[in-house]
Formats: sequence, C-alpha cells, structure tokens
Amino acid sequence: MVSPPLEEAAASAAPLRVEPAPRPLMGSQGRSGSPGNRGPREGEGGEARQLQEARVARGKRGKGKAGTGRGGRGSGAEGKPGLRPARKAAGPAAEAGPGREGEEGGGVEEGPRSSGQRDEGSAGPGAGRREDGSLERARERGWQAWGGVPGTRTAMAAAAEEAAAAAAEPATRPAAGPALWSLPEELLLLICSYLDIRALGRLAQVCRWLRRFTSCDLLWRRIARASLNSGFTRLGTDLMTSIPVKDRVRVSQNWRLGRCRQGTLLKWRCGQMPWMQLKDASLYISQANSILAYQFRPDGASLNRRPFRVFAGHDEDVCHFVLADSHIVSAGGDGKIGVHKLHSTFTIKYSAHEQEVNCVDCKGGIIVSGSRDRTAKVWPLASGRLGQCLHTIQTEDRVWSIAISPLLSSFVTGTACCGHFSPLRIWDLNSGQLITHLGSDFPPGAGVLDVMYESPSTLLSCGYDTYVRYWDLRTSVRKCVMEWEEPHDSTLYCLQTDGNHLLATGSSYYGVVRLWDRRQRACLHAFPLTSTPLSSPVYCLRFTTRHLYAALSYNLHILDFQNP
Repeated sequence: MVSPPLEEAAASAAPLRVEPAPRPLMGSQGRSGSPGNRGPREGEGGEARQLQEARVARGKRGKGKAGTGRGGRGSGAEGKPGLRPARKAAGPAAEAGPGREGEEGGGVEEGPRSSGQRDEGSAGPGAGRREDGSLERARERGWQAWGGVPGTRTAMAAAAEEAAAAAAEPATRPAAGPALWSLPEELLLLICSYLDIRALGRLAQVCRWLRRFTSCDLLWRRIARASLNSGFTRLGTDLMTSIPVKDRVRVSQNWRLGRCRQGTLLKWRCGQMPWMQLKDASLYISQANSILAYQFRPDGASLNRRPFRVFAGHDEDVCHFVLADSHIVSAGGDGKIGVHKLHSTFTIKYSAHEQEVNCVDCKGGIIVSGSRDRTAKVWPLASGRLGQCLHTIQTEDRVWSIAISPLLSSFVTGTACCGHFSPLRIWDLNSGQLITHLGSDFPPGAGVLDVMYESPSTLLSCGYDTYVRYWDLRTSVRKCVMEWEEPHDSTLYCLQTDGNHLLATGSSYYGVVRLWDRRQRACLHAFPLTSTPLSSPVYCLRFTTRHLYAALSYNLHILDFQNP
C-alpha cells in the first residue's frame, strides 16, 4: 500500500469541516488541479489566507501561476482571471516547484478584470477585499514607477520637489575625492587661476561646490582683462562691478566672434545728424534742435517709446552735447551753448561763437567749445559765471572736435587740416597757449572728426584720412604709436573704445560699424547697417559690455551681443 504524501497526511490531521464538495481546479490553459494543490483561497484555514495576504503585501512577484509552497500548501488559482501570465512560453518551468515560490513565480501584467470569468480562488468576500486592497497598493507603486500612466504626476511632482530642495541646499565641499579638494580655498584659487576658459568650464561641471567655486570673480579677472569689452581698463580698473566677471567673459566671446542680433530702436522721418550719450539706464540723443531722454527697458535692448525728458532751447540743430556734473552742455548750429540741468527744468543758453558750434566738452567745471569760425573758447560752468569767456584761442582752421585731458590741465583740438600745420594740437587750459602739436605727415584735408583721451598721456583720433591713430605723449608727439586703416577708404566719423582692447569705428558709407582688436592690424568684424538707397554715415557710437548703439541719419540701431 502506497503511503500518502506528507502534505495529504497533514491535511487529514486537520479538524474536519463540513464544506461543499470541491470541484477540480481548471487553470487558464485548461489543466485540472489536484485537490492537494488547492491554494488557501480554496477552503484552507485563516492562517493560510493570512500567509497569502502577507506575501502579496510584501510585493512578491508571485502574481501569475505560483507553484506549490512550503509546508504542503499550494498557490491556488493562477492569478486573477482575465490576467495573462508573463511566461506563457516557459511551459512547466513557469510553474514554481516546491520551496521556490518567491524565486520562480511568474510576473503578471495587470489588466481590467474580465466580466466572463470568476475568481475561483476566492474563499469569501472578506478575503477578496483584503487581497484587492493589497493588489491596489502594489499597482499604485508600479504605476508611480513608470511614466504615461496614473501616478506619473505624483512622481514628477515629488521629483521636482527633491530637485528644488537640492538646489536650495548650500553647495558644500565634497567629503570624498582627490586630496586636492582638501586644500585651503586660497591655494585652490591660486592653482585654478592658471586655467583657461575651457578648463574652468569643464571644472564647473564636476559638482555644485566646484561650480560655485569656479564662479569666483578672482579666477576670471585675468581672463577678463585679456578679453574684448569685458569692463576692465588697460590698468585693470573694473568699470562694471555690478555684473559678475564670469558673465562678462561669456558675452565678450560674442564680441570676439562677431555674434550679435541687429535691431532698430528709433526711426525718424527726415534726415538728422544725431549725437548721443549713455548714463545709467538712460539714453540721451539729439533730434533736430532738441535733446530727448529715453529710458531703457530691463533687457537693455529696447526703449520706452515715449521720452521722459525733452531738453530744448536751440534755434537750429544740436551738433554735439556732453553729460557732466548733472548737467547737459549742448552746442548748436545757431552759435550758442546751452546748459540744462538733468533733474530740473533749468535751462540757459548764451551766444558763444559767430558761426555754428561743432563740438563741446566739459570736465571739472570747465567748458571748452570749437566752432566753424576758427576759434576755440574756454568757459566756466559755475552758475554765477555762465557766458563769461575765459580764453579765446585762434586755431586758424575750422574746429571739428575737442577734448579735455583727464588731468584738467590741457585740451586737444582736431581741425580741418586745410593749412600747413597739424590738425591735432594741444593747448594749455589755464593760459590758452599752444603746448604742442601731434604728427607731421598729415596730407592736406586730413581733418580730425573725433578725438578722445583714453588716459592723461594717451589719446585716439580719426577723420577724413581714413585712419584711426593711437598717440602716446610719453614716447613721441611726432608719430603715433599705432594706426588702423579703414579697408574701403571711407571717412571715419566717430570712434569708441572700451579702454582696453576693443575699438569701434563708424564709417561714412552704408552705415558700416567696424570692430577692431587693438592687438592686431586687421579689422575684426564689419556690420553694414544700411543698404544702398539709404546710405548714411555713422554719426555716433556708444556701447556697453552687452550692446552697441549706432546713430545714423534715419534711425538708431542696436547690436545685441548678449542674446545673439
């Protein structure tokens, strides 16, 4: 006689209970299950149900056809009806053998319950509800782990909160890593100061602490001083302390490569000869006989369309003006000089020359003016002495440009060069006597249209001879230190410098703006701003570390290097 298996013996030793006669289990593939393989949902005791619920709650993968469990208890039905097993092609190996329910149990793709099938492994409503709750919790965990199904929004929101919390945490020095990071920050700054732009950028991608560390202004000052228009003068003075040096170096690469976006800020119906100045977040530009003040928008690339101040008083066009000591000093075609206070309605004008006043400059409470009547004059800015001429200088030629030295001891005049003398001459500001003249090889008609001091001993000039010249009074007054020639032999109407390496010039044809690197002879980039029918000179240039502004006959252009 064959002895029954241990599982059946254990089942026979259990207390007898009166239940309906069991019927054979039919799997999802039509196989009959033996009575000994009935799972806990086929009439087993409460202990079996609790064990089964514990398995589901722990997230075991036995949601498909589970094999016979330990202790002689089977797994019951093959999952919920309507769910297809994940291992159909696995054959008998898909069913777990004894003692391997957690390893070999097949995973199940969960889907909607079929209305034509019934759960044969359910022992009662209570067990079904408890098991359904566990399955729902497991399903929710699975949904949150994948995108495109319910639970994704919750997972994404949680991930966003974690990212925001990580960004808000202060960047701390890495606890583990190379011994280099254990050095004091002063030594790390010294070591990293020898890196170039590319190396610093790569180092900043290592971790948040290094990203913060490599953003230090001290690391970028050396690079910024060698870059174009980064806000540093040749002597190392920082003119833009409110902007991080790293950001300025990034924008300076656009200046070097000529990457910019062109736009138009203002337009006029009739031709003008505008002049402009920048102050803080305001633009002052002359139109006909008035000076209009516009406010920049926060991006610096656009203007409020309505001017917030209008300074009038001249009978003819404004030829030139400067901002000094909270005043606007303007020179008009009517031969008069106008003085306007920036923050009030005070305006006064007085007759200064017999003909139009072409140029004017003001520093340290002193005004100098040059006119077509071949004279230059010195005036005080003090309110009680306005209109009282201190010196009248006979230049013997029309004066096109004028500038006061930063030391307030002298001033330079640029004339039309119609005689045999040099168009650039330096005069004593206190006595009005001639100190010296610059250059000796100017051809006749090589008038100087713009001149500016860069330091007390260096200055720049440009004009009709198509050259930009750089003068250093400490070396020689007979020959310039360096010169740059306009490639198309166009007259240069104006120039502007960043005080270091960048030089910008405005040509007489097609509104061409040229950028020069003063460390090389050739032009760096050229930007034509007008077409053939509307050819116009560039009358005035101004720029910041992010934008360049060019005033032409019919419009005001902008080159945006921050957002090319």
